[in-house]
Amino acid sequence: MKDETIKKSPAKETPEGRKKRMDGFFHLLYIIIWPYFRLLHPIRAIGRENIPQGPAVICPNHSTIGDPFYVVFAFGYKWPMRAMAKVQIMRVPFVGWILGKAGVFGVDRDTTDVKAVRTAMKFLKEGDKLLMFPEGTRVHDGEDVQAKVGAALFATRTGVPLLPVYIQRKKKRFRRNTVVIGKPYTPEYEGRKPTTEELQTMAQDLMDRVQALGEGVE
Repeated sequence: MKDETIKKSPAKETPEGRKKRMDGFFHLLYIIIWPYFRLLHPIRAIGRENIPQGPAVICPNHSTIGDPFYVVFAFGYKWPMRAMAKVQIMRVPFVGWILGKAGVFGVDRDTTDVKAVRTAMKFLKEGDKLLMFPEGTRVHDGEDVQAKVGAALFATRTGVPLLPVYIQRKKKRFRRNTVVIGKPYTPEYEGRKPTTEELQTMAQDLMDRVQALGEGVE
C-alpha cells in the first residue's frame, strides 16, 4: 500500500506575525526614503513626548501630497504606524504592493467602504497606531472643508485616543518644516455609543485642536 502524503493547509498568520511583518517593511521603507527626505525636507518635531505607547488614531491636517512622510519622520523610526490612503494610490503597480506590505490600505472615498473601516478597526484593536487625515483630502489656504467623522468613529468604537498633529502648511526645501504632536485625548459622549451629531462635534473639536497646535508655526 502506497504511503499517502497528507497535505496541510498553510498556517494562518497571527496578529503578532502580521505586525512583525508589516513593521519590517515599514522600517525598510523608512531607511530607504529617510535620507532623501532629510536632505530636501528636514523636519523639526515638537511634542514627541506626547506619543502614547499603545494604539491611537493619528490625526494631522492635510495640505500637500508629502504630508504622510512628514508625520512618519516626525514620529521617528521607533513608532511604526498603519495608514489609510485613497484607493487610487494602492492601485499603482508595485507602489501599492509595497505600501500594502508596510501596513497602508486603501479607502474608496466615493462610497461607504466597509472593508476599509473593518481594516482600520482591526489594526487599532491589535494595538497599532493608525494614521488618517480627518479632512479627507488636501486643503489649501482659504478653503473650508468639514471634517469627516471617521477618526472619531474609530476612536469611540475601539476605545483608543485621538492624537492631533499639526503639519506646517507652507513647506520649504532645505529648511526645517515644523510638525507639532499634541496630547492624546479620549472624546466624550453620552449613551452607549455616540450619535451622528456627537461624532460631527467630535470631528470639529479634533480639527480645532489640530489648528490650535499650529498657532505661531507659519
